[in-house]
Order: sequence, then structure tokens, then C-alpha cells
Amino acid sequence: MIKNKFSVLTVLAALIGLITPQVTYADDPFWEALTSGKVDFSARYRYENVDDDLAPKEAHASTIRTTLGYKTGKLYNVDGRILLQDVRPVGADDYNDATGRPTSKTQYAVVADPSDTDYIEGYLGFSGVKNTYAKLGRQLITYREAPFHRFIGNILWRQNWQNFDAFSVQNTTLPDTTLSYAYAWNVNRIFTDEAVASAAANFDSDSHFVNLKYNGLDFAKLEAYAYLLDFENAPQFSTDTFGLRATGAIPLSPSLKVLYAGEYAYQTDAGDNSSGFSGNYILGELGTSIAKPVAFIDSVTLKATYELLEGEGNVNAGINSFNTILGTNHAYQGWADRFLVTPDDGIEDYYVTGIIKALGANFVAVYHDLNSDNLDYDYGKELDLMVTKKFLEHYLVGVKYSDYSADTNANNSGATEADVSKFWAWVQISF
Repeated sequence: MIKNKFSVLTVLAALIGLITPQVTYADDPFWEALTSGKVDFSARYRYENVDDDLAPKEAHASTIRTTLGYKTGKLYNVDGRILLQDVRPVGADDYNDATGRPTSKTQYAVVADPSDTDYIEGYLGFSGVKNTYAKLGRQLITYREAPFHRFIGNILWRQNWQNFDAFSVQNTTLPDTTLSYAYAWNVNRIFTDEAVASAAANFDSDSHFVNLKYNGLDFAKLEAYAYLLDFENAPQFSTDTFGLRATGAIPLSPSLKVLYAGEYAYQTDAGDNSSGFSGNYILGELGTSIAKPVAFIDSVTLKATYELLEGEGNVNAGINSFNTILGTNHAYQGWADRFLVTPDDGIEDYYVTGIIKALGANFVAVYHDLNSDNLDYDYGKELDLMVTKKFLEHYLVGVKYSDYSADTNANNSGATEADVSKFWAWVQISF
């Protein structure tokens, strides 16, 4: 009798199972969006040596940067992104981290990689409008291929990356056209919240970025932009910049291309910046790329570049030169970083670049002849060398050297009159 009772219950349970919808996590759209995303991870160990005439002692910095990120799937056209970053010394830590803290070792040369743990992305994205994606929250904002972020960038060479608390939107409705806009109310700088000076840690911002790109021409990529920067706690860097850029590659044969770039921008003071400065930025570049010149070389690229950032000299309080304070400026005017902020006399930079891709590695050499715009005197010369190699898809190793030799003349003063050499070696993994 009991056996039959259990049999009946078993049959009833089976029937209920057939007629009752099975509720699983897969039926929960929130859970599906939360778990169907993508995890990313990276680690970069780097040794940096700096021998700087401005500092009593050489710097030796052994640091590691690790990141862990996650991008969710979409729920009703909404997704989310979080990216955590940790930077800390491992081994040698004889360097000035540039934060101005009492623990900063100011007797050593500067290596601007302070220890910090923070999130550098944390935003919600919305794609419910056709050909449009908007983000609200902490994010990385760039408009050109890394590392050449001339005006707006993440300063990816340093271990701590610059990021923005912002609203941004990108639209691709028009053929071959990308229109981007961002409003940033805070800029989280590479010196981190540990920096003593308020403007070193963050720019309290009321800034607008507008960027328009058109790629519908075979011979040119066109770009127009307006960057309206207003910083309450750093008014000397509040500027309005408007510019145009064209780049292209013209094939002369299956293996030979002519490369060119031209750019012009105009900048004026803005907000509470009362310097009265207005000036121009000009870039002209011409080069060539040759594919497979010999069997073991994939390509050779040679470029000659002229770059001008005008300066009026020390004529008023504040900064009297064309500046790109939110750019990845390490990629310009030499890797020794003597010109991260444009001197008041401006910069006139003539440089040549050679790039060889061979044996699975990239070999880069750059030589700069750096001069002032105002008064037309020499700052110095700089030689930059780098070799990188990527292998097994996820791994990268590199070595890099920079040597800035200052010119001795009556007008050259401050940081630009001091020699500096730097050496880096690093290994990186990313998934």
C-alpha cells in the first residue's frame, strides 16, 4: 500500500513538472546580462632608471601594474563596465613618486608611478538609440590610436592611467562618419588622490570634448575637433582649442606607400585663465613605408615631422604657450618627458622617425631637434630607441632608452637646460 502511495506521488510530481514552466537562471534577463559578459586581465612589470641632472640621485623604480575588468552583457540596451587597477613597487623603490607626500623620496629623480589601488572605469552604457552608444560614469576617453593621444588621452605609458568622470556619446549614423561628444566633470590624474596638491590629484572640471571623423576618402582620413577645457582648481590650463587634421597613405606600388599628416589648431585662454594667450599648433609630416624590402624584414617606415606649439614668452602671469595638458604627451617631444608642459617660449620640434618590423619585433628610433618658438633658441637634442616583441598572442616584452642633451645658451633655463637619460625594461601579459 505504501509502495503504491509513493508511485502515485511520483506520477503526480512528474505531471506537475510537465505542466509547470521550469524557472532557471537562463530565464532571468538580469542574471543573463550579468553573467554573459567578458572578463579582462592585464599585468605589466617595469623597471625604470632615471639619471636626471635636476635630482641629486638616480632613480631606480621596479613597479607592477595589474588590472581586472568586467563588461556585462546587455539588459534592455544597458550594459556596465568596471575596471580595477593596482600599482605598487616590487623590489627597487628608490624614486620620487611626484605626489608631494612626506614619504616621497625627493632626493631621487622622478618616476611618476605612485602606489595606488582604485577603479579607472565604472560606467553604465546605453545603446537603445540606433548607431549610438552613450556612457555615464568613470571612463577612459581617447580619439586617436594609442599612444598618439595628442589632446585627450589616458597617458597609458605611466602605470596609473588618467581617466574621466564623464558623460560621453558616440554616433555613427552618417556614412563613414563618427561624431563623439563628452562632458567631463572630473579628471583623475596619474598622480592619484595621494597627491598633496589638489590639481595634481584631480582637475575639478567643467569641460566639453567634441570630435568629428570622416573616413570616406581613399586618400585621406579627416578629423575636426573642439576641446573646451575649464578647470576650477587649475585655471592656468583652462583653454579653448579648435583644430583640423588630415592623414593618409598613397600607394605608389604594391610594396611602397607615401605617408602624410597635416594638422592645425588654434588655442585661447578660457574660464578663469587670464593669461591672455592665444596661439597656434601646426604639424606637418611626410614619410614612406616599404613592405618586404628583404626576406627577413616585414616593413620599413621612415618619417620626417615638424611640430610647432607657439609660445609668447613670460609676458603675463600664468601659462603663455600652446598646451595639451590632457594628452599622452610622452609620445611627443621626446620620451625623456622634458616638455610635458609647454614652456612659455613654445616649442619648435624637428624630428625623424624610423620603424623596422622584423623577426616578429618592432624596432623604433626617433631623433629630435628641439627649439623655442619665441626668441628662436635651442633647447637641446634627444635620441629615443625602443624594441618590443609580442609573442604567444598575450605576451609583450620591451626595452626603451631616451637621452636628452640640453643646449647651453643664455635663454635656455629651468628643466630644459638639464640633461636627462632614462632606461626601461618591461614585460606585459593581457587577456
